[in-house]
Amino acid sequence: MTIKLYCFGESGNAYKAALPLELSGLAWEPVKVDFFGGETRSPDYQALNIMGEVPVLVDGDVTLTQSGVMQMYITEISGKFGGATPAEARDVMRWVFFDNHKVSSQAGMLRFQMNFLPEDKRNPDIIGFIAARLKSAFKTLDAGLEGRDWLVGDGPTNADFSNCGYLFYPEPFTFTRSDWPNIDRWLSNIEALPGWKHPYDLMPGNPSERA
Repeated sequence: MTIKLYCFGESGNAYKAALPLELSGLAWEPVKVDFFGGETRSPDYQALNIMGEVPVLVDGDVTLTQSGVMQMYITEISGKFGGATPAEARDVMRWVFFDNHKVSSQAGMLRFQMNFLPEDKRNPDIIGFIAARLKSAFKTLDAGLEGRDWLVGDGPTNADFSNCGYLFYPEPFTFTRSDWPNIDRWLSNIEALPGWKHPYDLMPGNPSERA
């Protein structure tokens, strides 16, 4: 049975599920969600996910929302990316929670404000506030990668796939890889993983298709 991931290319949160699916070797396929056309607000979609968010993972009679839960499920059925020991598993979750609260929540809002919101609705004060919070999160992430190839253990885990979710996108949102040498090196390690794909190559939908 093929796992279905309801997603769209511009979603860093969807990428956090799509990337471990791709690297795990599990059979899966993306199902494009027309986020910018309002699909997530439709009754049909909210019957699938009451939260009205992307992504949604469907595997037979299993339906999951929230990327961190999907990562846990991928680990359960593949045996990969969850940490080699109970202590590592807890550390993986620590970094996943950090990302959800400190990195992706800020990066997603900032990227939307700076790139997808109409220019006349962009608020420089809001952009500046979010950018400052994101910079603080990057400092923590960069420090956590000091002297390390991966956030937890000796190989890639969901901690890495969660925190990198928004960091490969080309649209500007005050993140420049060269400003953060440890993050830059770590992202290169992720890009070097066999089977790695950019979010726009892994999931359907990108800004050029809406131009």
